[in-house]
Amino acid sequence: MDAGRNGVSEGAASAGTPPALTPDLCVIGAGTAGLAVATAAAAFGVSVVIVERDRMGGHAGGSAVMALAAAAARAQAVREARRFGVVTGEPQVNDAQLHDHVQRVLAAAAPNTSAQRMTALGAVVIAGEARFVSRSTVAVGAQTIKARRFVIATGARTVAPPIPGLETVPFLTDASLASATRRPERLIVLGGSATGVAVAQAMARLGSQVTLVESTSLLAGDDPEAVAILRRALLREGVVLHEQAQLLRAQSVRGGLRLAIAGLDGGAEHIIGGTHLLLATSRTPAIETLDLELAGVVSDAGGVRVDRQLRSTNRRVYAIGDCVSGSVGGVGGGPIAEEHARLVLRHALFRQRGRFDATAVPRVTQTQPELASLGLSEEQARAQAGAIRVLRWPYAESERAQAERETEGFVKLVTDAKGRVLGVTIVGARAGDLIATWALALKTGTSATAMAELMMPYPTLSDVSKRAATSFLMPLAAKPALRRLIGFLRRFG
Repeated sequence: MDAGRNGVSEGAASAGTPPALTPDLCVIGAGTAGLAVATAAAAFGVSVVIVERDRMGGHAGGSAVMALAAAAARAQAVREARRFGVVTGEPQVNDAQLHDHVQRVLAAAAPNTSAQRMTALGAVVIAGEARFVSRSTVAVGAQTIKARRFVIATGARTVAPPIPGLETVPFLTDASLASATRRPERLIVLGGSATGVAVAQAMARLGSQVTLVESTSLLAGDDPEAVAILRRALLREGVVLHEQAQLLRAQSVRGGLRLAIAGLDGGAEHIIGGTHLLLATSRTPAIETLDLELAGVVSDAGGVRVDRQLRSTNRRVYAIGDCVSGSVGGVGGGPIAEEHARLVLRHALFRQRGRFDATAVPRVTQTQPELASLGLSEEQARAQAGAIRVLRWPYAESERAQAERETEGFVKLVTDAKGRVLGVTIVGARAGDLIATWALALKTGTSATAMAELMMPYPTLSDVSKRAATSFLMPLAAKPALRRLIGFLRRFG
């Protein structure tokens, strides 16, 4: 007997127990990653069941930060209008209207992630907590799901670091910023990640007093030269930075909190006070309630262990997004989730092998100047590729950057000796847009020489990328053999 699309299994269900669902694919988690794989699978006519315990579309932290950063950029533009001869006053921020702006951004995305849309595509959406009861079965309350394949896409959540007293202090995360109706008066941001830096700058521009505390270095995984430019911008805009800080203890006090820190060398203790605390620290995979051991799925502190096809130790079960352990899941975000979904569908539906390459993922901070990177860092390239070339071109050499007074920043290319692009870092205005061209170059193996020959639109900032690529050819002009050839050909007119 055919169970049909998302149908029931053979045999009658016992009284009061719903019949088991038997889809081709069961997706656990309806965040960016889960919805990407579910939507694509449904489009191919695959029967899909989606299980979500909280909010369709996942937490709204990324969208909230993006909306706040956009509002903050407008406020900063008003402050800096004098540089263009436009006289203005200090911008006034209306908290209610700012909150409305954030909510409008979230509302615009909601229809694409709703249960109604997924149902219209043919998927079955179940609200509740999923847990494995065997290698081939998941239970959500009394409902069981016996799928041919499972995809774990439960994401990760922010966890408080082990600081004495922190458990007594209320804190914000990027997700809870979405519902905040008032700006913090004095905000302490704990963590110098891309999220922490973006929130710190945005809130400072919107009128909050902001202190950022990081136990290592600001944006520790990014190019130090590029980070130095962003660090100067933060300091210039009034963000107080405490890097290489040892976190001693936290204390809840009337009207806010106090945080005691010291240098890593054990220097003098320093007290920081604030009205609000925002955690932008490490995240932990949200897999603790799945009972993975009953499914034969191995996990560790970093998440579900997978192979290059994103398949777990149970061949029926895949894991994608921020709940994945190790280097495969070491970089988070929407593009990574969607790439994970593509690889899983290729393998699960079409038996095509592929592998996830984290270095091919463009990484962007939502700051001004933006910081975008791709591929290998200079340090990584020196370790892996041996002889390399490092090429730079400053924004200040661009007419468009001069006209817009956005001259701070550069494009930095790392190539091998033959000009093959290994990595790119861009810090400056619209760096996130400029990195897209280099993402294609890296994927297709396009050399710096070919990029130098690419016609860029004028007048735009993309000319900075072209100039950086052109600098690869500059040493050729000094080669004696080439100069002799030019001299020889000159004789013929």
